[in-house]
Amino acid sequence: MKILILKPSSLGDVVQALPVLRLLKRRFPESQVYWWLSSDLLSLLEEDPQVAGVFSFERRRWSVPWRWPELLASVRQMRAQAFDWVIDLQGLARSGWLAWFVNGRLTVGVEDPREGAGAFYDLAVPRSSPQTHAVDWYLSVLVRLGVDVSGDFEWLPVRSKAAAVVRQKWPVLNHRWIALQPGARWLNKRWPVEHFIALVRRLAQDLPDHRFALLGSRSDAALTAPIVRAAPGRCVDLAGQTTLPEMIEWLRAVEVLITNDTGPMHVAAALNKPVVALFGPTDPRRTGPYGQIDRVLRLDLPCSPCLSSSCRHHPFMECLEALQPGLVGERVLQRMGRMELARSE
Repeated sequence: MKILILKPSSLGDVVQALPVLRLLKRRFPESQVYWWLSSDLLSLLEEDPQVAGVFSFERRRWSVPWRWPELLASVRQMRAQAFDWVIDLQGLARSGWLAWFVNGRLTVGVEDPREGAGAFYDLAVPRSSPQTHAVDWYLSVLVRLGVDVSGDFEWLPVRSKAAAVVRQKWPVLNHRWIALQPGARWLNKRWPVEHFIALVRRLAQDLPDHRFALLGSRSDAALTAPIVRAAPGRCVDLAGQTTLPEMIEWLRAVEVLITNDTGPMHVAAALNKPVVALFGPTDPRRTGPYGQIDRVLRLDLPCSPCLSSSCRHHPFMECLEALQPGLVGERVLQRMGRMELARSE
């Protein structure tokens, strides 16, 4: 059996879709599963033994009309594979069109009525409720296909090469680590950097044996730098310094992640790492850290969740501005306390 999964982006969304791959390979171990993936995320699936091949989606390059022939050539390559199943987990009009054009024997996908992608599928799977978590929605596609979704699986296997690089570059084995993710794609999903600074100062006092790893892309350096200065000698600034596999292995090494609603949050949840997630405009029931929704901190305000990428509320960004560092620090210490208790037992 040959299967194509369409889920090109973003990092968090792709990570949340990985259980579909794992469970398909458990049910059909001899199957060949391919993935349509954004070019900036290719390293996520490189060397994954359960992935037969990846078709790269060059989003930026193919955004201009004179390069559309390259896109069509890539689509024809997928069509030539003669897939048995094409599974669209993106649920957008463009991914639905692609799923239809690939012309598998069976085309199935998640149905978002706003995009009308279901018209392209043989089998459309709507979200069972507006609050259904994305992971559960993706797994419901497998249920419709008769694939068992119960039982354990390894969500993100160890990448030994990346882990070795992390140990070589940074003192990851020499200390106990807390990771912080101050960036986010939406500006209004970012807990204020001043709050992160106050939090690190408190935790540095309360947890003298711990160090802090500041995660982020190169564009997040302006956020991580002042946090590093808040606890000199106790922080490692990783903004723009790690590859995607290295970031994953860093998260595998930490004890807890304090984070906005971001891709690394979903990575940590997939690794079963404790997460303290700070939510404002988005709904944790739909996109929170899977299996750890109770670890989400959010304020009960009439405007939240607004599901908007820009804040129109007054006071501006109250949902995150009013979430105080003291409260977040208490939650982190509670999580660390449970871990200390587990060690003593």
